[in-house]
Amino acid sequence: MRTISLLGSTGSIGRQSLDVIAACQMSVAAITANRSVDLLEQQVRQFQPKLAVCCDPKAAADLKIRVADTDTKVMSGMDGLLEAVRLSEVDTVLTAVVGMIGLQPTLAAIEQGKRIALANKETLVCAGDLVMKRAAKYGAEIIPVDSEHSAIFQCLQGNQERGAIKRLILTASGGPFFGQKREALRKVTRTDALKHPNWSMGAKITVDSATLMNKGLEFIEAMRLYQLPPEKISIVVHRQSIIHSLVEYCDNAVLAQLGVADMRLPIQYALTYPKRTDAVADELDLFSCPPLTFEAPDLESFPCLALALDAAARPGSRCAVLNGANEAAVRLFLDDQIGFMDIAELVQQALETVPEGSAETLNEILEADSAARDAVLSAWKK
Repeated sequence: MRTISLLGSTGSIGRQSLDVIAACQMSVAAITANRSVDLLEQQVRQFQPKLAVCCDPKAAADLKIRVADTDTKVMSGMDGLLEAVRLSEVDTVLTAVVGMIGLQPTLAAIEQGKRIALANKETLVCAGDLVMKRAAKYGAEIIPVDSEHSAIFQCLQGNQERGAIKRLILTASGGPFFGQKREALRKVTRTDALKHPNWSMGAKITVDSATLMNKGLEFIEAMRLYQLPPEKISIVVHRQSIIHSLVEYCDNAVLAQLGVADMRLPIQYALTYPKRTDAVADELDLFSCPPLTFEAPDLESFPCLALALDAAARPGSRCAVLNGANEAAVRLFLDDQIGFMDIAELVQQALETVPEGSAETLNEILEADSAARDAVLSAWKK
């Protein structure tokens, strides 16, 4: 029976996490959101947390009035997020926020020695070395929630000897534009990009899946989580999203984790590990599965993935610049300010203009992130 602080409770992962928490009869001590006051109020009344946080101060003021008849304390901003992860009764922090905002609360939770159920990939992309060193220092568990990294984590349970790993194989659905070439991709719209074939996700991650940047970020995340060099990680396009990732061992045995495309399965495992409990997600019916196919990713048509793989092989702040630039460019795309292929072009420009630096401290990482965002906005305004 875990007591959980859920960062990002109103997003897609957050809502599914609450489904799992309710089904497993776990306790919620804190929930946070940006400004989705209506849904956050409903969650406060259902789960009765000790603390609710809105990152937006105006939304927090509104929520405070709405839930004044409850015992839930309301806070705002980064102070609220940090309070949410530092509550003494919390043993598990599920980070379901999107973007760099998840980094500081994750580090704070690690310093409290709490379990981190990690769905915020940007934390490890931008500050992987720092995060993993802190986790080792304070004895904090990091259990992945991403379906791909959860699959790898599960496949590794049968063999903890890292030297036996030949490679990790991340699967990618290929997104809504699989098979299309660059010229055709210049004409796609925001609506087109948000039509993922297999998964129901938030807007930002859905666009990242369409550009394949999401798989590049997961590649970097896998390097950090499992302390492996890039040459020991590969990506295969698996359109059916039934195999969620694989591990190949030195004897050429390959272990895979299969399941329906339902994020509640990896969420549940991150919360109940090392035990398994009765299913919340639907079961996989092998008799109704389509044929399983595998293809190499097209780095020419999807340059965001190529940029991520290049950044993965470089030390220092390169990955933080990649992530910050991508967040800024995707925001412009979602606001209908740029075209689909402009995302990769703006990210590339930021990587070329922002000087490479160290990523050993939180300040250095935040400075690289800020410089990348500024570079994207400056290039767009031109």
